[in-house]
Amino acid sequence: MSAPLLTPLVVGLLIALAQAAHQDSGIVNGREAQPHSRPYMVFVQGNKHACGGFLVSNSFVMTAAHCLEWGENLTVLLGAHDISKKRKSIWAEVKFYHIHPGYDAATLENDIMLLQLKTAVQKSKEVKWISLPKRDKDIKPKTLCSVAGWGAIKSNGAISPRLQEVNVSVVDRKLCQKIWKSPITNRMVCAGGSADNRGFCQGDSGGPLVCKDTAVGIVSFNEAGNCNTPKKPDVYTQISKYLPWVKCIISSIK
Repeated sequence: MSAPLLTPLVVGLLIALAQAAHQDSGIVNGREAQPHSRPYMVFVQGNKHACGGFLVSNSFVMTAAHCLEWGENLTVLLGAHDISKKRKSIWAEVKFYHIHPGYDAATLENDIMLLQLKTAVQKSKEVKWISLPKRDKDIKPKTLCSVAGWGAIKSNGAISPRLQEVNVSVVDRKLCQKIWKSPITNRMVCAGGSADNRGFCQGDSGGPLVCKDTAVGIVSFNEAGNCNTPKKPDVYTQISKYLPWVKCIISSIK
């Protein structure tokens, strides 16, 4: 299942598309990740935008529901670090799109989607899946976690060809609700943004919030147009709230 490689022309197109994708939320005030230190990370390519995602089994990628636009097809790049250079990366096609039935595009409630791959992937040094929470439990405020992606490193910037990462701290949900002055539900978790002056930006949507080697959240939304000096925390979909649905979908193909 070897893949076509990203040429400079394709990368340039992706950068332009990422800048145009207002819905997608890159890593700000972070650093370049050690190559292949996050083998679960997936680059998700749409017709007019780019997102992040992460492997949760040999056949499923988890990402944000808003990363799929009406009428388009997504492809995913596995095992990548620098998407502008030739690597032993794998392009994989998506067989089915499992969008949560309660997803609301206006509020981004239930912003979670599973991409079922046409062909199961083999585990390797560059390609592995990440663990999910074993039960539904909130993450304690001030817990130090991390987020990674190929998104912009500043407001309205171009996507990064190399995977970036940054540490962020979890924000108390009640405080997050007060700052946002809009519904932050118990199915969402807040981290970074105004709390750390670092977090995600355009092009990182769908990537994982990782705490102690477990994916606990999915990049969902942040303060529009203000990645550099945000006044509000970044918001993620809390994965533990969807464990029964996720297990049902994944187990259906075994």
